[in-house]
Amino acid sequence: MDSTPKLNFPPINLRATLDNGRRVVFDEVRKMYVVLTPEEWVRRHLVAFLVNHCGAMLRSIVEEYPVNLNSMAQRADVVVMNNEAQPTLLAECKAPDINLNNKHTLSEVFAQATRYNAVVKARYVVITNGINHYCYENTPNGYKPMAAFPKLG
Repeated sequence: MDSTPKLNFPPINLRATLDNGRRVVFDEVRKMYVVLTPEEWVRRHLVAFLVNHCGAMLRSIVEEYPVNLNSMAQRADVVVMNNEAQPTLLAECKAPDINLNNKHTLSEVFAQATRYNAVVKARYVVITNGINHYCYENTPNGYKPMAAFPKLG
């Protein structure tokens, strides 16, 4: 992974190969090889972190989770289901070069994630570019910032 940026996640091992000149990695959630885009690099790290450090079960994770917004098909990057098969965490992954320290950019991504979550109704929302992570709890009084990733297990 020579051209992939260092992320603010623990290192992971990926099964990677070249396919028609494109680097692809095995996605253990979807059980298939996917093109290694910058966003996919972040997603692979986030999924590993949710499983290895937050207690999520791999089988409880759904990628590209369908979200119907005003009759338009959208997709949430990662959704973690609870034991009752209800969404408990929704995550929006951005490429590492998307500056989430920029308040305007973070506000736009937060608005996107919370629009999705208005449909999904997960307890937690995570926004990450692999370098900066923002975690929120969806409460009756609105989204409350969290100091760390939630425990899911």
